[in-house]
Amino acid sequence: MKESSVALKREKLKRLESNELSRYRPYEKQRLFHEAGASHRERLFMAGNQLGKTLAGASEWAMHLSGRYPDWWRGRRFARPVRLWAAGVTAESTRDNPQRMLLGPPQRKDAWGTAALPGDCILGTSAARSSADTVDSIVVRHSSGGASTLAFKSYEKGREKWQGETLDGVWFDEEPPLDIYSEGLTRTNATGGITMITFTPLQGMSEVVRLFLSEAAFGKEAAPGAPGQASMER
Repeated sequence: MKESSVALKREKLKRLESNELSRYRPYEKQRLFHEAGASHRERLFMAGNQLGKTLAGASEWAMHLSGRYPDWWRGRRFARPVRLWAAGVTAESTRDNPQRMLLGPPQRKDAWGTAALPGDCILGTSAARSSADTVDSIVVRHSSGGASTLAFKSYEKGREKWQGETLDGVWFDEEPPLDIYSEGLTRTNATGGITMITFTPLQGMSEVVRLFLSEAAFGKEAAPGAPGQASMER
């Protein structure tokens, strides 16, 4: 009986670990960032270190990839499988941040599926050649039927590596160079897709930051439902 009880507790813990998305409850700034996606194609979430920027990005990407939106969700929704990218400065930083927050600890394949993406919706992963424990792409079961795809990118390889694809969304974790951001945005134009940036501002009033803050500075807002930009800062 005791062994049965221990086994039951282990199974319950395993299920909880594999369902991190269902436990995500955004604080106000995260919630506003998500909700802005319903009416803005471009979003920026600036905040200090360890304030949940990457968590917000990973949680939203997991929802779009899987089609599993919680009852409280008021942001953009996709009723079909999607094609998304997630990117960081280098292959290593992409692995240690977006990949880790979406999939699980990079060095522990047995724990993949314990982060934002629920383990039961991950259909497959393909390894990247760039660095140890890096993933090139993930195939995710979408609740509507069919499969979504997520590919990981980095800024260090240059703009040329960002050309050609048609995407539903691009997530930049850490501030991208302007040419990389512009190329990522272009990838979503044909679909009316979304871009989002999550980062701690370390470069001051850069060209990318200016794109978002200029509208706020002049008191301009995009019309409801129109393409635009939303700036969140903490």
